[in-house]
Amino acid sequence: MTDGNHEQEHENVPSRNRTRFPGISSRAYEHPADRSALVALRKLTGFDTVFKALSGLLPERSLRLLFLSDSVRVSDAQFVHLNTMLRDACYILDLEKVPPMYVTQDPKPNAMCIGLDEPIIVVTTGLVELLDEEEMRAVVGHEVGHALSGHSVYRTILLFLTGLALKVAWIPLGNIAIMAIVTALREWFRKSELSADRAGLLVGQDLQASMRGLMKIAGGNHLHEMNVDAFLAQAEEYEAGGDLRDSVLKILNVLPRTHPFTTVRAAELKKWAESREFQRVMDGHYPRREEDKDTSVTDSFRESASHYSDTVRTSKDPLMKLVGDIAGGAGGLGGKLRDKFGGNGGSGGSGKATDAS
Repeated sequence: MTDGNHEQEHENVPSRNRTRFPGISSRAYEHPADRSALVALRKLTGFDTVFKALSGLLPERSLRLLFLSDSVRVSDAQFVHLNTMLRDACYILDLEKVPPMYVTQDPKPNAMCIGLDEPIIVVTTGLVELLDEEEMRAVVGHEVGHALSGHSVYRTILLFLTGLALKVAWIPLGNIAIMAIVTALREWFRKSELSADRAGLLVGQDLQASMRGLMKIAGGNHLHEMNVDAFLAQAEEYEAGGDLRDSVLKILNVLPRTHPFTTVRAAELKKWAESREFQRVMDGHYPRREEDKDTSVTDSFRESASHYSDTVRTSKDPLMKLVGDIAGGAGGLGGKLRDKFGGNGGSGGSGKATDAS
């Protein structure tokens, strides 16, 4: 639990007791899909070459000077309440070196953890103005989770390659090669957000605050007009709604994004908060960083494969159900495809109204 000296030193720490996690490994809160996507990313042809080249070429010092000169650095003298939250999050997750944190002028609510050698946390003024104390604590914990997981390196490369793709769009095949890596990076980063959301919950230990923060990011500062249960119901409707054509549209909609859809993030976090895995972490039964070097890669693969298997089996998405049917050797697959895409009886004109969009 938090000790008295720590709470006296940081006046903005909540009076309620929270569990601290000495030596916690990022494996304790990593989403299985995060690990799987990162493994797939590293296997992508050409990624190692690009990664090694950019690691040596990216002007990290220039990046730090940019934020130093054109943003406000959080400290004991500036944005003191954010500095307190940052130190508190590092205390809860036992991150020894507190990363530098900057506030940058941008009305769009956002936060990121970037940097190759050392992580830097950046939050926008739009986010600071939108969230209350406990909601912001979850976000700061989210970014510290990124730092503890080592996500900042890949995030930095994604930002650089996204800009590079625009510059070389006119070069035949050049843009295709870069966009293949960018697409894989985005897929991993969307999954890494689910891990960082869990880290934010471990820091704040207030599920309702985490839910409120996600709702505000989706719908603005109108909590009196929003409802957590209704918000989560949207995720349920999104996952289950439509036919196979809607499933394809979902994939196309999410490809350009670096973050999962907000309702999906909320549903995933609530599911984890209600799991036995989360309770074990809260009870002090979690993997330690000192054990990371002995971690079995095979076990990680097996856990990730099990997660995807469970996802396909339990998903209400029509495409995932079809994948499950294929994997299970279900009969009449041709009929299923025809019915899904063309309606019962093979009539192509009986599509759902949702098709109009």
